Amino acid sequence: MEWETLPFFISDHEGFHGTIKTSPKDFVVTEIDIHGQLVTDPNIQGTQTKTVYQGTIKDVKSKQTQPDEIDISNQDCIDLNVILNPSVRKELEHFTNKIRAKTSPCEGEQENMELSLGTFADKNLRAVVHRAVRQTFPFLQTVTNQSEIRVREDQDFKDLSKLSSEGEAEEFFRFIDAKVPGSAFTFLPDHSKEHRTSVHHFVSLRFGKLVETKSFTDQNKTSITVRLRDKSKQPKKRGIADCQEEEVTYTAFTLQKENLETLEAISYMAVVLGVLPSDFTYAGIKDKKAVTYQSMVVKKISPEQLLEKVADFDRRGMKISRIHPVFEPLKLGRLQGNHFELVIRDLKPHGKHELAMLEELIREAVEHVKNCGFVNYYGPQRFGSRTCVQADRIGLALLKEEMETSVKLFFTPEDGDNLQNKAKQHFLLTGNAKESLALMPAYKARERLMLRALHRYGSGREGCTRSWLSLPHAMRLFYLHSYCSRVWNEAAAYRLQKLGFKAVQGDLVWSGSKRGCKNTTEDELNAPQVQVVTAEEEMDDVFSLEQVILTMPGNNVKYPENLVGKWYEDRLAKDGLGSCRFRVNPLKLNIPGCYRPLLAKPQTITYSFRTAEESQTTGESLMTGQSDEPCAPSLSLEFDLDASCYATVCLREIMKYHVS
Repeated sequence: MEWETLPFFISDHEGFHGTIKTSPKDFVVTEIDIHGQLVTDPNIQGTQTKTVYQGTIKDVKSKQTQPDEIDISNQDCIDLNVILNPSVRKELEHFTNKIRAKTSPCEGEQENMELSLGTFADKNLRAVVHRAVRQTFPFLQTVTNQSEIRVREDQDFKDLSKLSSEGEAEEFFRFIDAKVPGSAFTFLPDHSKEHRTSVHHFVSLRFGKLVETKSFTDQNKTSITVRLRDKSKQPKKRGIADCQEEEVTYTAFTLQKENLETLEAISYMAVVLGVLPSDFTYAGIKDKKAVTYQSMVVKKISPEQLLEKVADFDRRGMKISRIHPVFEPLKLGRLQGNHFELVIRDLKPHGKHELAMLEELIREAVEHVKNCGFVNYYGPQRFGSRTCVQADRIGLALLKEEMETSVKLFFTPEDGDNLQNKAKQHFLLTGNAKESLALMPAYKARERLMLRALHRYGSGREGCTRSWLSLPHAMRLFYLHSYCSRVWNEAAAYRLQKLGFKAVQGDLVWSGSKRGCKNTTEDELNAPQVQVVTAEEEMDDVFSLEQVILTMPGNNVKYPENLVGKWYEDRLAKDGLGSCRFRVNPLKLNIPGCYRPLLAKPQTITYSFRTAEESQTTGESLMTGQSDEPCAPSLSLEFDLDASCYATVCLREIMKYHVS
């Protein structure tokens, strides 16, 4: 169900026609923080004193079997006959023969064909065993579990053997294991560019942090050379103690941007500051065609470093203010809402109403929405600015883990002959990410990040997965949330169509007193706070429609216990998500789900109507760049909305007109 076809208005007033976003300055959005203060408020304390820093260690691996990464390149290779007793050496030979013969494991053996070489209490001796086994049998992987060493077939070796001879694969793995500084390995000449590309992608994917690859042509023969990366440029491993002692720097600031996407602004700031886009965190994505003010936090940059770059951001049309140190990144959804200052131009009544009645129509419309609210649909911004392929379709492909399909949808060009569409078209036709990257405009941050990853890792399933991982976590989530939002919009329309405008049996409501999104992030709106309306409660009108909530699909939510619940089940099954766990493990994404009020209300709403004559007097035609045209009546509106509520949806109810 598209935005333009969404049914149902709450009020029965007439409404009026008008134009929004004639210029970005007609749509000003200021974030309201969790304390209820505007992020531009000069009275808010701009500095924080750090007392005790509570560091967090993430991804610390438990003691489990992991491939050993001990570097013993300076040790001589020792004969396995010396360090293994004869019976174990014989078992190892039998084990390797079975792997090479590709025979099935004997009864009682593990399916993954592992063999224990015994326990070795001394760490240095374990290192010698690892090195000796891998030099003698490059197709084996050695793993340590406490002091026990086990061997199994190396899947990476198996995959490379499909691209080269086994002998060449063995020499390559000996080169990788030796890690001799300044060394290189050259594959045999290969006349097939497609095959060379596959080898490049394999090596980059498996060993990209350790080596780099390049093709060289000599006497019309092209070979791939693999070189060990300079150790000084490789990140050094740190112990847990180092992580605990290190205090990560976080700096908060308020960003003002105009006619700029949030990610576009972040990408530019990341380049200027020399950090990754994923080092920036924010509470929410703001409109592009608008003037917006929002809080952000950047990691690894001090307030002094950020202040030094303010002039660079000014040149790009971004202003930075309220810079101060903080303790942690900003979580998505950590805001109370947004304050809107809007101007609606080119006003005229619907249908047969006279222009003289316009001011009365506006007063009636504003009062109705102030008192009755509006259907809390997700606005068109939730689905992106695309016309051919909207974000929810990409989100559906990601939920189904159709990685290659999702990338093709992402690069489907829009109408028009601009550079970005040419770059997208070129990628879809040729699959050449490098050439498409050269065509893609510098300001298209998302597209360039993904093309770089596709060039490095290829356009197969794994390469497409890596391309999505190159985007910040919040941006990957955007596409999944977009799909869930589409389902929610359709559920809201179905709920009102089938069950009407009162709370009925099986509806979900907040338990206890009425709850809304205010002061509560989406992640916090979980099942224990929700109750189901009973038949008695429906009969006694215990709850109003304003208290009804609808489910955003996820893996930790309940659904209405009436025909709307069955509708959810059928709707998800229709899209092939009947058994979906709402987790996309390859992309490290989890969708727990949440609940969203069916209705929303603007707070502190005020308005000011200007007639055509008054607009002419104030020079509004000059402000909008339309000085040759006569001024039309205009309307200024100010109001607050809770987090995740959309001004365009509120305007839709006020005007009885689909705005975007």
